[in-house]
Amino acid sequence: MHHFFCIAFSLLAIIGQHVSSARGFRSILSVPNGGGWGYWRYSTMCPRGAYAVGFSLRVEQHFDGDDTALNAIRLHCADRSKGVLSASDYTSIESGMGYWGEWTEIKWCPSGYLSAFQLRVESHQGSGDDTAANNIRFRCSEGIYLEGDGTDWGEWGKWSPTCEGRGICGITSRIEERQEKGDDTALNDAEMYCCD
Repeated sequence: MHHFFCIAFSLLAIIGQHVSSARGFRSILSVPNGGGWGYWRYSTMCPRGAYAVGFSLRVEQHFDGDDTALNAIRLHCADRSKGVLSASDYTSIESGMGYWGEWTEIKWCPSGYLSAFQLRVESHQGSGDDTAANNIRFRCSEGIYLEGDGTDWGEWGKWSPTCEGRGICGITSRIEERQEKGDDTALNDAEMYCCD
């Protein structure tokens, strides 16, 4: 029965991704090493004319117990053609979030927009404590690399394709619900939308 509900939620989330993304996009960027627990959440897009210029993470750091590591990815969107950015010039978006951890400081592209990403993911631990996604790196369109303040379990996978448009403009995340007495993993995988 649990398996049936997971499939049903996954199908609804996939349908919801395309319904909720009112802004047109050029392509979806993904990586091959994301975790497989949970279901895909709604997609969230930057406002029209804005693209992701930075990101922050919700992370549960190491402790003795059921670790979840990366719980959410937040993109910070702006229109760089308007000049120097201030706190009121950007909009923050995320696609769902796990229940644990604190938000890290924002990492900003000095210029340009986020254009590709890479996930650090811990493989299935058998009877051990699974954490799935632990950290993320982004490449800015001007060639700068930004690494999140996630945890260090797991391995870095391959980079996503590079956005062929102007930059990343949206996100959807795969997140496992709270397992109550089971092993929690929170965020497992992510996809980014690329816009012209």
